[in-house]
Amino acid sequence: MKVHMFRKPVHIVAGLGYPARISTVLDAYSFLNDWTQPRPNALHALALTACRAALAGEIDAETARDAFVAFARKNDLLAPDVTGAIASNALKTSGNAPRAS
Repeated sequence: MKVHMFRKPVHIVAGLGYPARISTVLDAYSFLNDWTQPRPNALHALALTACRAALAGEIDAETARDAFVAFARKNDLLAPDVTGAIASNALKTSGNAPRAS
């Protein structure tokens, strides 16, 4: 079985606010399949269809990832990106932060 890895994982906040890392098409498909939606959602259906197509080899994993990200963004599931904040803080504390001119 071919693993359809994303180039960059999608970090979401799921369930009761728990972070989840979606790294593959199968991860995204499983999440979408288990997601209980409050009302019908076209982006959910689109992302689920994209994941099925990627698993069948009809589209690439990154196209399915894009559909999943659109779904997650629309439903306020994307986790905040803290990587930049951590790197910025590390630069400040190490004394290597860029100086204002």
